[in-house]
Amino acid sequence: MVNILAARWWSLLLRGIVAILFGILCFVWPGASLYSLVLLFGFYAILDGAFNLALAFRLPREAPRWGMLLLEGILSIAAGVLTFFWPNITALVLLYFIAAWAVITGVMEISAAIRLRKLIRGELLLALMGILSILFGLLLFIYPGTGALAVIYWIGAYAVVFGVLMVALAVRLRTWWRDTTRRLQVDRAPAPA
Repeated sequence: MVNILAARWWSLLLRGIVAILFGILCFVWPGASLYSLVLLFGFYAILDGAFNLALAFRLPREAPRWGMLLLEGILSIAAGVLTFFWPNITALVLLYFIAAWAVITGVMEISAAIRLRKLIRGELLLALMGILSILFGLLLFIYPGTGALAVIYWIGAYAVVFGVLMVALAVRLRTWWRDTTRRLQVDRAPAPA
């Protein structure tokens, strides 16, 4: 599974870049209406879910993380689609929706990091992303009445930090993949005569 994830390090990189851009948009347009926030969140959740589903479908069904990637992808896409179908939901409902999504995603990321800890050194970044997601979700649950502007800043900060961690993990996986590929090529090279 790590080989497939490492070979597709670029998908994590794209996911991280999308998260960073989403976070920056939240800071650039802090006074945007809730409707704009709903659209931005919906777009991000669908894209995030699509990356997870694509990775899940490339893994063999026996892979330990296959089911988690599939579930995370489905939940992310469902969260994005629901926000598009109900764009007039209240700020509080959207807040709880985003909070639940962040906590569930964080638990899944920590679970994946625990499984990967014996195979790669970059699993700490995945665990940090999971912890960050859970803390973000809990903050939204604990302080729901802080106002839409504060929520936009929280979401923006979370997305930027999450995206930076995702990009860092992608770079580590890329390095690991290249090193592993080179070792395999050297091992398979014919011996000099």
